Amino acid sequence: MTGRDQSQPPAEPRARARDLGVVPGPVPTGPLNAITDVPGVRVGHTTLIEGSDIRTGVTAIVPDGLARAPGLDAGLAVGNGYGKIVGTTQVIELGVIETPVLLTRTLSTFRVADALVSYMLALPGNEVLSTVNPVVAETNDGWLSDMRRRPVTEAHVLGALREASAGPVAEGCVGAGTGTGAMGFKAGIGTSSRIVAPRSGGPPVTIGALVQANFGGTLTILGSALPAPRPDPAAPAGPAAPADPATPAGPEQGNSCVIVLATDAPLDARRLRRVAWRSLAALARTGSDFSGHSGDYALAFSTAPAPAAPVPDSELDPLFAAAIDAAEEAILNSLFMAVTTTGFQGHVRHAVPLDQVRRLRGLV
Repeated sequence: MTGRDQSQPPAEPRARARDLGVVPGPVPTGPLNAITDVPGVRVGHTTLIEGSDIRTGVTAIVPDGLARAPGLDAGLAVGNGYGKIVGTTQVIELGVIETPVLLTRTLSTFRVADALVSYMLALPGNEVLSTVNPVVAETNDGWLSDMRRRPVTEAHVLGALREASAGPVAEGCVGAGTGTGAMGFKAGIGTSSRIVAPRSGGPPVTIGALVQANFGGTLTILGSALPAPRPDPAAPAGPAAPADPATPAGPEQGNSCVIVLATDAPLDARRLRRVAWRSLAALARTGSDFSGHSGDYALAFSTAPAPAAPVPDSELDPLFAAAIDAAEEAILNSLFMAVTTTGFQGHVRHAVPLDQVRRLRGLV
């Protein structure tokens, strides 16, 4: 089935970072504080919860303007290439994306990519399209979801694409974040945005981030550490199962973070790659241990028409800072909005205790 896991215990009300007094950086957000504050960007989710063993899904970031040849300018940063992200070599070579950006789980990447190709071929105007480069990224949600089941189908992918809207973005245990966790806590999907005033004047531009958080380390909130509790060795364990290289060895193992950045600033591929690289600093700010088993990626694209005169390199610093702040807040939102989840083999990931966050911020 698709939807909320009715087997989970009632959860304390969740809150976004700003509601808890956690405000990364001085730059203002957009009205939704989401990637959908960038005009022409929509987001959709399909959430898969089946029995006790499937906690997974698909998240679609759908920018308008993809029909404009040759696509949208884009840049990719690879912090650690331990991942199965599809479409990267052409993005690096040509500096454009031709499709929506989809997020999912590791062993569903390839089926999702095939479904995305089917979606593109079926769009009006693409009747003679003979080549397309699908962009699909993933993280390993095998601690809470049976990786070998590969339950994601074309219908789930098409559902996320068709549901995509420009309104508020659901966060936490939704879509591709249904089964993910970060730094010992339950995490998922998070988003944030910033409105940046160009140094040389002119209208402000928007940059938004959406993350699929699933990495190891020690949660750090504006410089204050909030370590996850160690598992109780006396607690009953789930049923034994054969070792599976596709399934994480334990809740502390890092399993990737994907950051997707959208902006309406006129940036070419080279400058977008520079912006993407800076956003990876958000992992350090929030406490990542940058495990060798964590595939850490950032993809930035611009919805602006291919710029005849892109923002000069000398004026990129405000966008760099905004990208880091938005990605940091998106990671924190992915954690603060997630709820405690029980899944595959009885494994549990606990939600961040928000009362402790409030104490850290002096709100209680």
